[in-house]
Amino acid sequence: MIQRLLILSLLLFTCCVRNKESIPELPEVNAPHNRTVIYQIMVRLFGNKQTVNKRFGTLAENGCGKMADINDAALQGIKELGATHVWYTGIIEHASCTAYPEYGIQGDDPDVVKGVAGSPYSVRDYYDVHPDLAINIPNRMKEFEELVERTHRHGLKVIIDFVPNHVARSYRSDAKPRTVRDFGEDDNRNLAFAPANNFYYLPGKRFKPPRTEFIIPGMDGEFDEYPAKATANDVFSPNPSVNDWFEAVKLNYGIDMNGGEASFFDPVPDTWIKMRDILMYWTDKGVDGFRCDVAWMVPVQFWNWVIPQVKSRNPDMLFIAEIYQPELYRDFLNIARFDLLYDKVQLYDTLRLLMEGKSEGQAIASIQNELRDISSRLLHFMENHDEQRIASEHFAGNPWKGIPAMVISSTLDNGAILIYFGQEVGEPATGDPGFQTFEKKGVTTKMDYWAVPEHQKWMNGGAFDGGGLSEDQKQLRQTYGRLLKLSATSPALLYGEFADLTKFNFAKKNISNRIVAYLRYNQSEKLLIIAGFNDRTENAVVEFPVHLLSELKTESETVRLKDMMSETEMEITDALGIAIRPFGYYLFKVQ
Repeated sequence: MIQRLLILSLLLFTCCVRNKESIPELPEVNAPHNRTVIYQIMVRLFGNKQTVNKRFGTLAENGCGKMADINDAALQGIKELGATHVWYTGIIEHASCTAYPEYGIQGDDPDVVKGVAGSPYSVRDYYDVHPDLAINIPNRMKEFEELVERTHRHGLKVIIDFVPNHVARSYRSDAKPRTVRDFGEDDNRNLAFAPANNFYYLPGKRFKPPRTEFIIPGMDGEFDEYPAKATANDVFSPNPSVNDWFEAVKLNYGIDMNGGEASFFDPVPDTWIKMRDILMYWTDKGVDGFRCDVAWMVPVQFWNWVIPQVKSRNPDMLFIAEIYQPELYRDFLNIARFDLLYDKVQLYDTLRLLMEGKSEGQAIASIQNELRDISSRLLHFMENHDEQRIASEHFAGNPWKGIPAMVISSTLDNGAILIYFGQEVGEPATGDPGFQTFEKKGVTTKMDYWAVPEHQKWMNGGAFDGGGLSEDQKQLRQTYGRLLKLSATSPALLYGEFADLTKFNFAKKNISNRIVAYLRYNQSEKLLIIAGFNDRTENAVVEFPVHLLSELKTESETVRLKDMMSETEMEITDALGIAIRPFGYYLFKVQ
């Protein structure tokens, strides 16, 4: 038996080692597309064709992408990759050092702006589109509406950010409907807390911005805010640190955070009503979903109240919660009524640790078992605007090392999947854009004007045909496309059961603790998934417990397997001997 497995192992090592240059196209499959696949775009960066990339460069120096740059070719390419939704980050007007005086738009005080372009999560006007993103600035809302229509025409749905916890210190809406009152406009600023106030105040104290190591024109260490307001990350001090969210102020949802967190939800707080109206405004613009920033920092009662109201206008509206507390997951699904939750703290963090050699393969099944009842409502990702790029020297340093993790992310269950633009071509986020480097290196900046060089090779001057990509990058993008399409069309992945093989085989010393193996199966399809996180080839054996082997075998005593990625076929009896190359992966279909 062992000799036969060793021979099979050597045979597979010869014929089945992944050849990145010869991955065949995934055939069309007529199965229901029942999975949410989100492609996230930082709009400011996506269409930028400049290549200067000067540290703290201005818009004129470093350039800025426009909504119009996301053209039909770009959307067709995103659709072909396997996406169902596009998440446009940075649409709503936010604080920025850039001014447009000819249009009556002033730049913000650089003492309360992170970077030159500013963070998209420091909203300056909830009812407006950011002027940087428009070709014709007075026409910016129409350009957004055209982007929505263009996206829908390609069979894709539109997601934008909703930032409910805080606003820019300079918040003032000049685009709001005439009947709308601004945040704080009717506040009693003499009170630290009042249920009807929109902000929390520090009476008698003046706000003092933190000192930073950066010198941006106009910085003088002062910002006129009296009385001081509480800072966005629940800092009730007039002197937040540079590590705080000092550029934004906390919104009051009726919780006295200075008084034991007593809640006052009756009558409905004014902030709730204002936020509901904002959600309705963007819903009426044709938006199909909201990614809700730091959703856990807003009371669950608000979400329970507002989400049904928005869905009464659009029953298909998608609400995604950014949340990092697994103990709150079920409350945010069952009480708050979110559709999807971030799956960072468990799956993302564990996959990253596996890639770094700091965790074990058996941890994946433990996570899946713990989250089995809600797994279909989790959003899996390996990159987004907050996380380090896989190809960054501060993470894996090689985009191919992320593929086994993506295999698991896209096949472990039928939860949603997120891809961040540039991930599929190995963007490494090199260089020093400014404030982002201070916060976390290896992340594509969300606070300064910048170009994304590897993504630009796919953009190819606006043709979006991949003309500038290397052969290796083309194969990487094709691999992502195959995974996403398979995840959205495979009956086993959409509707099937999960059965772990990792613990069983590790206990028998068939595999190391750097291998993950499991089955996904239903009546119509059975898949065997193997993902390796070793930095050297491992000759492994994958055996099947008797009850699972009976699931695989039909009329024959053997099991015929076909690798969905390489099209290689083989037969086994009760075990599979296989050579798993460094960071290798297999998706076998039982024929």
